[in-house]
Amino acid sequence: MINAIKQDLRAMMNGVASAAMRQAGMTADYRVNFGVELPRLQDYAAELAAHHADALPSLAQALWHESVRECRLLALMLYPAPQMQADLADVWLADIHSVELVQMASLLLFSRIPCATDKAFEWMAADDPLRQMAGFYTLGHILRTTTLNERATDELRDQAAAALASDNAQLRLAAQRALARL
Repeated sequence: MINAIKQDLRAMMNGVASAAMRQAGMTADYRVNFGVELPRLQDYAAELAAHHADALPSLAQALWHESVRECRLLALMLYPAPQMQADLADVWLADIHSVELVQMASLLLFSRIPCATDKAFEWMAADDPLRQMAGFYTLGHILRTTTLNERATDELRDQAAAALASDNAQLRLAAQRALARL
């Protein structure tokens, strides 16, 4: 099954996009990058979901373990968010080593899991900048549809203040985006 999916991805390959990502240093975390555009991946994920609805968690898990950019993105699109447990979200986040994948994981999956708000605050308080970014991006997506209580708002402001003092430009941007959603 995974080999068939990778063959389909190869057929969708955009060599120009793949080369541009490689030149920009965006593919260091992947063994393979086909350069498939996000809308095409979303369409393909919808096809896979329709044909394999009963096996989505295991299919997503198998895709996640591939060192292929598009497989990872498909895994994020296919894993049923209501079924993702907090410990699995932590495991997947620990396996992320790029800002692009943090952003996509936060948008496509982490912001929709049952424990999203709790995980976002936990990740914002971590020592690792990628985990912190995941927290800010996840909470930013949550804030599109949810309002925080006063205590949570104060916590976000405190965490963001610390991130805004960081030397890490990507972390500062993630904190700014979350604050903008308040």
